[in-house]
Amino acid sequence: MSKWQDMMEKERICVIVPTFNNAGTIVDVLRRIGKITHNIIVVNDGCTDDTHQRILQSGVEVGLVEYAKNRGKGYALRQGFRKAIERGYEYAITIDSDGQHFPEDIPLFLEAHRQHGSTLLVGARTLNPDNMRRGSGFANKFSNFWFNLQTGLHLEDTQSGYRLYPIIRMNPRWIITSRYESELEFLVYSAWKGIEVRNIPIRVYYPPKAERVSHFRPFWDFMRITLLNIVLTTGAICYYLPLKLIRRIHK
Repeated sequence: MSKWQDMMEKERICVIVPTFNNAGTIVDVLRRIGKITHNIIVVNDGCTDDTHQRILQSGVEVGLVEYAKNRGKGYALRQGFRKAIERGYEYAITIDSDGQHFPEDIPLFLEAHRQHGSTLLVGARTLNPDNMRRGSGFANKFSNFWFNLQTGLHLEDTQSGYRLYPIIRMNPRWIITSRYESELEFLVYSAWKGIEVRNIPIRVYYPPKAERVSHFRPFWDFMRITLLNIVLTTGAICYYLPLKLIRRIHK
């Protein structure tokens, strides 16, 4: 096992892999993670292809969370966090199962964790590689703007799912959404609760369009994100900003 396993055991860090119909990539992703750590939890978010069989045939020992109906990435992450806490983990690195994230970048999160402790780390992607989905750059800037408005903090990338969460300091009940928008909600509520949030640079791979598996539905997911931003902005005005002012006054 890699030199990083000892650190992950000592710091109680695991890797969570949510997956929905990624049979073509899940084995490669798990085997590459398995070269770094065996602290792996996979969440089968109601897959309807043969992802389940591929996981079992991968030869990688994982903790498996499964349920029959697809519930969305946010729900899958919450189930993964619960399983991680049950197993005694205090931090969780989340990585997508579609092959866009490089498992070999896990040590970047571990090194940053060594420096910054109980910080929520978000991988910052270079958003100009070949084959990048049209609109991704705008969507990230749009998300960054709202995050800054709602928290007063600046991040280069608020949409990347490659993260290290200090789950010991988080409460899944903070989150009211269940799909892609949950990742933004995690960031905002963490910032409101005083958890430091920062970016670290990562690599990203965008496969050619013909090979790409995406469950993002532009219209409906954008509508959900917009509604969430309305809720969060209202919360920032009525709760977070007054609380922040009170804290400054009493310092």
